[in-house]
Amino acid sequence: MTDKSKDIWVLIADGMRARILKWDGRDHFAPAMSHEFYDPQVHGYSRDLKSDTPGRAFDSMSSTRHALQPRHDPHELEKERFSRGVAAVVDDAAQRKAFEQLILVAPPKTLGALRAALGPAARSRVKGEIHKDLIHTPSHQLADHLRDLAQA
Repeated sequence: MTDKSKDIWVLIADGMRARILKWDGRDHFAPAMSHEFYDPQVHGYSRDLKSDTPGRAFDSMSSTRHALQPRHDPHELEKERFSRGVAAVVDDAAQRKAFEQLILVAPPKTLGALRAALGPAARSRVKGEIHKDLIHTPSHQLADHLRDLAQA
């Protein structure tokens, strides 16, 4: 049985992809989950992400009609939905005490969405954050980016 106080999970995400690795604090990374997260809809066309055409409004001052513009970018909404889904999986693992510490690695917007979506169990285990897009970085090169956090 392993010592849970040394179980460090590294969540690496970019808004469309995420992977969760178990890190030994030095140079070894192993998948913490059997799958990676991927949402191809994030890069789809906006017209495909919206449910239907925008509503219409009547302008009483000029008696013209115009389409209402959506208040949110469909791509951003899809990225937030993706982050909430990944955070839910991490929350479940935190409640099962599958890891002791969590490091979040993502570009600033995705990192903010992940941070906001994490529940109290996972949030209390966050050891550090890195504001970079490292989703395509090979596992053997990740330690160079994470060493400072391991020593903290």
